[in-house]
Amino acid sequence: MARTIYVLNGPNLNMLGTREPETYGRATLADVEKLCADTAGDFGLAADCRQSNREGELIDFIHDAHAKKAAGIVINAGGYSHTSVALHDALVAVNIPTVEVHISNIHAREDFRHHSFTARAAFASLCGFGIDGYRLAINGLAAKIGAVKSGAKVKS
Repeated sequence: MARTIYVLNGPNLNMLGTREPETYGRATLADVEKLCADTAGDFGLAADCRQSNREGELIDFIHDAHAKKAAGIVINAGGYSHTSVALHDALVAVNIPTVEVHISNIHAREDFRHHSFTARAAFASLCGFGIDGYRLAINGLAAKIGAVKSGAKVKS
């Protein structure tokens, strides 16, 4: 059975493809989830992709990742990144390697988006790469947990 990483998407990310395409592009959440599943599969990992518009449900997903011994978490908490101490605390509590992702460059946007509580609980944070940030996040997470790309030779 493949080790699993959780890919968690927060509020309004279910609207990808139609929501502010000049900021978030035209890719849909289904496109993101396929990209994540394919990228994780390259490393022999499974991607459990989940989305919620509710903070408490995202926390439940994080707790579930812990209960099921997930190998890692990729999280785009959307607007909750900038406001949710509770998400930060949940990520710290489970102590699972985590990468934060944002599709847009949050530092080039409104001032209130420049701070991220979830970034403080992650070993890495990516923003501004569009949905390709998810691929980059999974690559970085795979390296962190020692997952090797299928067909790659391990250095001895």
